[in-house]
Amino acid sequence: MSEKYYHMTIAGCERDLPICPIDEHLDIAGFIMLGDVEITEKCAQVLLEKCPQHDVVVTAETKGIPLCYEMARQGCGKYVVARKGIKAYMRKPVSVEVKSITTDHQQKLFLSEEDEKVLRGKRVLIVDDVISTGESLAAMEKLVDIYGGKIVGRACVLAEGDAKDRKDIIYLEPLPLFSK
Repeated sequence: MSEKYYHMTIAGCERDLPICPIDEHLDIAGFIMLGDVEITEKCAQVLLEKCPQHDVVVTAETKGIPLCYEMARQGCGKYVVARKGIKAYMRKPVSVEVKSITTDHQQKLFLSEEDEKVLRGKRVLIVDDVISTGESLAAMEKLVDIYGGKIVGRACVLAEGDAKDRKDIIYLEPLPLFSK
């Protein structure tokens, strides 16, 4: 059986994304920024040109971290990562539940009181590698709201499926879903 790929150009970078099964009815093209410095730097640069002014960038663990870091490095200089588990250094964590298209179970995202100090009263840009159902985005929005941040924008590299029709997100390219 030969592997299938979806070819696309993202921020001037050509990539072949592997087609991955989600269930018996749906496949997705797997976009992984982890380890791809070229695409991370270029996507951050192009997204920053499209995004509103902000004081801090927020993402969820794990795949959005390189993008979030690079956008903060090229831009505002501050970022926060919503964690998928409580770490020993996290004081007074708060959590929200999230169900992602690529995960087979309910998860939680956590921020701590240290994150509140960075977010409270600040203009927040939420970023992720891919937005599909919007569940992770909604969870991050709840966490930012809990800590008094003002969401000024939502950005991603790829808008998957119907997310391409959303008017509340900034994205670089649409990404189709593949029905079986």
